[in-house]
Amino acid sequence: MADPLSLDEQVCFPLYAAMRALTAAYRPKLDALGLTYPQYLVMLVLWERDGRSVGELCAALELDTGTLSPLLKRLQAAGFVERTRSSADERRVEIHLTEHGRQLRADACALPEQLAAATGLTMPELVALRDTLRRMTRALTQST
Repeated sequence: MADPLSLDEQVCFPLYAAMRALTAAYRPKLDALGLTYPQYLVMLVLWERDGRSVGELCAALELDTGTLSPLLKRLQAAGFVERTRSSADERRVEIHLTEHGRQLRADACALPEQLAAATGLTMPELVALRDTLRRMTRALTQST
């Protein structure tokens, strides 16, 4: 019988190691774009639909405002986004891409394909892994 506390028996460790390896693979490509991995995630959401509120970004990225706000400040300082107060509701802060932020999308277009190739997995394997991780995340979120 396997020891349940053996590192080899854990699910968390291969996930942790895979995320570290994936982040390391992204790093040089994102450095060339002037982004960190968390900033890249913010940009992905904004490239899908520009003009989101901070709350919408928090929900999409599953982050709290304390984590997201510094990312947005750095993206603004880099000239990729601008933060503005909503004219309809002064409490609402909206995030919009700048022209520089919109142009960055073209430079980032090859990243998903490059990183997918670097994993050594086929596209069906990657899709299955993504879907499994989403199910796992939902289940863990609901159980806590």
